[in-house]
Amino acid sequence: MVDDSKERKSDEDIETLKRYNQLYLEIIMRYKEYIEENENLYVAELPKLITPDNESVVGLANKIKSQFPIYNYNENFPDAVRIAYSYVKDNILLVNLPIQFWLKPEEVIRCGAGDIFDKATLLCSLIIALGNVSTKLIIKVEDSEREFVVYSEFNNSIIAVDLERGVKEYKSREELLKAMGVYGENEEMNVYEFNDKMYNSII
Repeated sequence: MVDDSKERKSDEDIETLKRYNQLYLEIIMRYKEYIEENENLYVAELPKLITPDNESVVGLANKIKSQFPIYNYNENFPDAVRIAYSYVKDNILLVNLPIQFWLKPEEVIRCGAGDIFDKATLLCSLIIALGNVSTKLIIKVEDSEREFVVYSEFNNSIIAVDLERGVKEYKSREELLKAMGVYGENEEMNVYEFNDKMYNSII
């Protein structure tokens, strides 16, 4: 027998949550310009969003490492990257807010949500925390389209992660860039890469 009182309570909770969310949205949109002005980051400041030493990021990296009997970087790193990719893809809800708002990786972990850029910065931070300090995030901007690829140099090759297409290996960074359609001078395209230590404009 179905408990009608529980169903009514559940429906009331859902309706209350919807109204709270609508109220939060009204507040956010009222202060949208102020928030975006204070959230503004120059591209050269993007390394601030890669935080491999953060406690939450390190804790998540350690959970991934614990899935191996004994984590050996030279042997297990490629598989650890795939686990990190699966975690970010499956456990971080993709949301697109109506304002431009930067989330740090620890905030993405805590909220369990973020936009595609937030997910990419978390993945980059996480892979560095797994032991590969060469890891960088490439962002390609062409017209209104953006492409994000996190890549690591490993054993004379490149392990690249595209959150929409998965993990793929390349012989070199140049091969990866060519696969992304990055070549020559293109005034309609901006491409840059960064991690917690550096920023570089490719085009």
